[in-house]
Amino acid sequence: MGYTDELVQAIVSGEVTTRDGVLRLKARLCKRHGLARVPANHEILAEVPEEMRDVVEPLLKNKPVRTISGVAPVAVMTSPYDCPHGRCSYCPGGVTNNSPQSYTGREPAALRATMNDFDPHRQTASRLEQLRAIGHRTDKVDLIVMGGTFTSRPEEYQEWFVKRCFDAMNGRDSEDIESAHSLNETAPSRCVGLTVETRPDWFGDHQIDRSMRFGATKVEFGVQILDDTVLDGVKRGHHVVDVVDATTRAKDAGLKVCYHMMPGLPGSTREKDLRSFAQLFDDPRFRPDMLKLYPTLVVKGTELYEMWARGEYTPLSEEEGVPLVADMKSLVPPWVRILRIQRDIPAGLIEAGIRKGHLRELVADRMAEDGVECRCIRCREVGHRHVVASSGDAEPTMRSIPYDASGGKEVFVSFEFGDSGPIVGYARLRLPASDGATPALLRELHVYGQMVPIDDAPGPNWQHRGYGERLLTECERLAAEDGRSELRITSGVGARGYYRALGYDRRGCYMAKSLHSR
Repeated sequence: MGYTDELVQAIVSGEVTTRDGVLRLKARLCKRHGLARVPANHEILAEVPEEMRDVVEPLLKNKPVRTISGVAPVAVMTSPYDCPHGRCSYCPGGVTNNSPQSYTGREPAALRATMNDFDPHRQTASRLEQLRAIGHRTDKVDLIVMGGTFTSRPEEYQEWFVKRCFDAMNGRDSEDIESAHSLNETAPSRCVGLTVETRPDWFGDHQIDRSMRFGATKVEFGVQILDDTVLDGVKRGHHVVDVVDATTRAKDAGLKVCYHMMPGLPGSTREKDLRSFAQLFDDPRFRPDMLKLYPTLVVKGTELYEMWARGEYTPLSEEEGVPLVADMKSLVPPWVRILRIQRDIPAGLIEAGIRKGHLRELVADRMAEDGVECRCIRCREVGHRHVVASSGDAEPTMRSIPYDASGGKEVFVSFEFGDSGPIVGYARLRLPASDGATPALLRELHVYGQMVPIDDAPGPNWQHRGYGERLLTECERLAAEDGRSELRITSGVGARGYYRALGYDRRGCYMAKSLHSR
């Protein structure tokens, strides 16, 4: 029996049940078989018979965090293209640097894009293959289109780019994006979410309609700070009023909204940053669903670098930035998810600012020292909290948090353990301002934990246990109770079949269902 056969047999038989046990066994087998080096997990997985992969993958999967939130994220980048307003003072990249605007070209996603000549099909296909090679299933894909102001690109480019991503997920080419969508509903890799990055002043009704026709479910806005003076000082080219308008339009269309915030910009102070951050949640005109926190960094080739070199600007140090971000995180409501803290820029390219890539962990340590617990969704996910689903444990309870936002009412419905404890899943129900004639909108439905392949049994995981259906039923009840006659769901193209099985049908960009008043 060879090395791989012995290792697989030990896992299948239950002799080895932990990742540490696998590491010890790999070392022993190397000595026994006289191997010069320990085979990598992806090399072993490549030799595992298909019928045994489901048993073996959990212990051999590299970077299990990649799919621990229930989806396989695939980030792709558009080709270098100038922003419509010019260039912000802190912004690296762009056409002259042969990198997408706002990226140095050395970030992991940017490097993959460059290696694939910014071709969307090749980027998507290669990333899916990379994930599979290290043991991750790619049934449920969260596609993220990065690279600057996507909605300012020529419309033909936008449609071609997204269609080619779908072609890669489908494993075959289609004549048009509608045909690609139809194939994706039953494809091996289904797009259950699609994100576009843009500016608040480039997301009007026309851009929203096009993005949703492409299959978009989330938009990320470069907001940076809620202070027009600071925004003007960094040549941002938009104002706070644009953020308010774009946020309202996006939510009323049923999209999830993420803000990128940049503490430490020139002209700002710790007090201004904290005041702006608090306003995100105190002021109902904003209240984003998700956040990315990017402390300002100084990179060569930017106007900000020249200011720093002349002694006219000093970025946040680690000693200043860690407690500031910790204070910001303490203000985050339990219905907000912090997607990222810190840019992906390699430390060697950062001339000044916080160089530590693990800023999130440093902030978590600071909060623990201060006895403060972050309530954001990301910090409470059952996958990140290592909460296993089993019949012997207590069941999560359904909770609802209603709040006003962007001219309408929101209800955050979730399954959680205790008060702001580990969260299994949630739904975002929007009740737009109206006399009741406007349909209710389900902007998001998500169950966390390790991604379970489509049609598979849940095993010890949280997906496929009926939590999503129960959340949906509650949202239907709340919408009908509010006098709404229809519930529209902003569904990822690859999730349409899930909703169809629950009585929904396609109505334009949405999956929809008529409701009976209660």
